[in-house]
Amino acid sequence: MIVFKSAAEIKNYLKEKRNQNEVIGFVPTMGALHQGHISLINKAKSDCNLVVSSIFVNPTQFNNLDDLKNYPRTPEKDIKLLEAAGCDIVFIPEIHEMYTDKELELKKQDINDKIYIGGKIIEFGLLEKVMEGAHRPGHFNGVAQVLDKLFKIVEPHKAYFGQKDFQQLAIVKSLVKQLGLPIEIVSCPIIREPSGLAMSSRNERLTAEERQKASLISKTLFKVQDLKKEKMVGELKTLVRSQIKQEPEMQLEYFEIADTETLEPLPDLKPAKNAVACIAIHMGPIRLIDNVVLV
Repeated sequence: MIVFKSAAEIKNYLKEKRNQNEVIGFVPTMGALHQGHISLINKAKSDCNLVVSSIFVNPTQFNNLDDLKNYPRTPEKDIKLLEAAGCDIVFIPEIHEMYTDKELELKKQDINDKIYIGGKIIEFGLLEKVMEGAHRPGHFNGVAQVLDKLFKIVEPHKAYFGQKDFQQLAIVKSLVKQLGLPIEIVSCPIIREPSGLAMSSRNERLTAEERQKASLISKTLFKVQDLKKEKMVGELKTLVRSQIKQEPEMQLEYFEIADTETLEPLPDLKPAKNAVACIAIHMGPIRLIDNVVLV
């Protein structure tokens, strides 16, 4: 496995590979890797000739400085995991490789509903106004900003994202469509711990006891999935609130049942062909998200 830290060097290397008709798969990450990430690498390996991953904790998608400061960073462990998984290339840039000082300063000053990428206005509409967008203003603009940079550096044929970040996946698909990028976005299933807890880098900050308690999140979602035909949306929301209240250390930030394509909140499940139940909770200072598709 080759490790690159320079954007120019990896770009030149991949240009050669592309000229040799190599199909390039890309798995962007913020590090603190787990088996969920490795499942994306495995899927990319099955589809592509060359698999590239990146490790970069992107500052512009954090609207909580403590969250950015405390985000787990395990680069040596991550490199070993990627190498063992058969990843071909990993890109680990320093912040100055990705952002100018001006870009970082603008992030501090301004959070808008739209951003400019490549001279184009990028707007996500409802996709960034509900759920994660409502509670983390500016978050998805930061995600779009860094992915645009990474996509321009790597120029992959396919890029792989986990369904745990369901709303982010919708944002990425919208971004690629608006920019007209020739990249296939491949969504991959949530990988869960034996307890049912969705694998997440933030799980590293949980104690063993908290990790076990956090399994209540998935248990609650699976209960919603089981009862979707018997109860109205309002009743399911009441059920979720009562379930989460059983664990005093957990605070419910939101629970929503939404259309899988538009993410519009659904008042009723009956007319909906496709719906997803999404949740965010706080376990002390640690924020966890999860979802189940209600088919």
